[in-house]
Amino acid sequence: MPEGSIMAHRVGFWSAVCAAVFSLAYVVAQLFEWTGILGSHGGPNSPSTPLGLAVILTPSLLLGPAFLVMVAALYETAPQDRRVFTLVGLVFATVYTTLNCAIYFGQLTFVAPRLALGQTSDIQVLLFIPYRSFLFAIDLLGYSFMSLSTLFAGFGLCPRRRLTRVALIGNGALAPALGLQMFFPALIWVGSLWAVTFPTSAILVARLFAAPPTEPAS
Repeated sequence: MPEGSIMAHRVGFWSAVCAAVFSLAYVVAQLFEWTGILGSHGGPNSPSTPLGLAVILTPSLLLGPAFLVMVAALYETAPQDRRVFTLVGLVFATVYTTLNCAIYFGQLTFVAPRLALGQTSDIQVLLFIPYRSFLFAIDLLGYSFMSLSTLFAGFGLCPRRRLTRVALIGNGALAPALGLQMFFPALIWVGSLWAVTFPTSAILVARLFAAPPTEPAS
């Protein structure tokens, strides 16, 4: 059994586990936010408090690298005739991670502390306000790339991995609902299916990598 194959499975398993955990943590935090538990006015259109930003964006920041490594492992273990699909998925995952982690790191380290002090008069353009801010639009763009990444990663799997393929492609199908939300905010209720499709995809990928690598993990 090739050493590289074993290591790719280990890296893929743990990155997928982390992606599942961080995505579920984000989903729970978002539910708290929408119900007003974290101090906002509740609902999907209310700006977050500093506490809300910290609770929601911390798992989101950690999700980016975990997801990127997971897709890299899928590329490394994909069948040769399908690697182009997982390579495209890896490229889109890189774009997502770069865009969204930059947003979240900036919000957590620069915006949230100033928001807590009420010193936001000179950073209005950096505030993360649903459907009314530049960074929220970029965040939606990033998640659109994430969905495209899972779409191509799903096509890169061996057809025998049917359930995992369906989950990844299903998450990819949400890309229009995410990318067009600035024009049609009601699409958030379609995009919210991400809370089911993405954690499910990550869990299934983890299960895939948990199996002994007797053949390419596709």
